[in-house]
Amino acid sequence: MSDASSNPRPLDGRIALVTGASRGLGAAIARRFARAGAHLVLVARTVGGLEEVDDAVRAAGGQATLVPFDLTDFDKIDQLGAALYERFGRLDILIGNAAMLGALSPVGHIQPKTWSQVIDLDLTANWRLIRAMDPLLRQAPAGRAIFVTAEQGHVPTAYWGAYAVAKAGLEMLAKTWQAELNRTAIKVSVIDPGAMPTKLRREAFPNLVESSLPSPDAVAERFLELVL
Repeated sequence: MSDASSNPRPLDGRIALVTGASRGLGAAIARRFARAGAHLVLVARTVGGLEEVDDAVRAAGGQATLVPFDLTDFDKIDQLGAALYERFGRLDILIGNAAMLGALSPVGHIQPKTWSQVIDLDLTANWRLIRAMDPLLRQAPAGRAIFVTAEQGHVPTAYWGAYAVAKAGLEMLAKTWQAELNRTAIKVSVIDPGAMPTKLRREAFPNLVESSLPSPDAVAERFLELVL
């Protein structure tokens, strides 16, 4: 595999889909992959945020296809898979990053609507992405998929409720998929990026001292290493 330290554009010619790409870690991954030469397919609900990331991608010498939609509109994930096949014939990299926190609350106090929203976005949408993108990743020479988890997905933490359950499910989902792909060139990874100054983190910790945390741009380097 190419080494980013010796080759500044090791992702030249590769197609990379990033969800939750309008801000935070998703935007940082998009910027880093753009500098490495990838063509980005950026998914998020916020059009303005996507356009800002697109400007950064272009400034880095990259190209992006913007796909503004809500990942819990599951049929659109299938439509995206069909569109990517028609345009590119394959997908090289899938980054499942989009997530929401919901409410920090005792499990018995979580509202059914909140539970459904978190499970739909943080878990079910990733299953739908796998379902739609698996055939495209199989068409790539060396498909790569990375899903973003959190400590609460493997360490029981009071009041994190639906978010923790969704991340635990996501970890098992990704590992199960990897077990099914052992005879292919596809590699599936799960990353817990740790604490970062992101919107989700601020929702959980309003008094967060951001200067003490690594930036999303610093964390994005780990994602590049895993897709090389």
